[in-house]
Amino acid sequence: MVAIDTDVFIIRYSFARDPRFVTVQRFLREVRSHTPAITLYNLMEMLGQLSFNLSPEQLGEWEEWLIRANRLAVIWPSALESDQVEEFIREELHSRPFALMLEQKMAYLDSLILGLAESTPEVDTFVTWNARHFQGKTFLEVLTPGEFLARFPREE
Repeated sequence: MVAIDTDVFIIRYSFARDPRFVTVQRFLREVRSHTPAITLYNLMEMLGQLSFNLSPEQLGEWEEWLIRANRLAVIWPSALESDQVEEFIREELHSRPFALMLEQKMAYLDSLILGLAESTPEVDTFVTWNARHFQGKTFLEVLTPGEFLARFPREE
């Protein structure tokens, strides 16, 4: 399974003139055979960013144009009941994401995204345009979309 960072989708859905757009398009086609996934945190971050450019109706159809169109699995954190909140916060202070944030100097949202991807046994690769922010901070293989594509040359 390949977890994909928000920035890849932001280029796909907002920046058609970005020089990386063609690579992103090709990557999203090719990664389908490697079980692509997005964490809930990436999903929420992306919808928040796209909310500036999309209508409420378009945002409401995210499952169709994002999840189904890209054949994505969504990685969800474990369910939490309201009476478990205090225990959850205590545990979070000793969690992998919190440790990443403190020890690896990682932004909190990035630490949540990486922590959730790492806690999903099927995930072995994390794809992002910001690979340098994650390399050496995880046991997952961290690649840019271009590096991922280079491993699977196109058959013409």
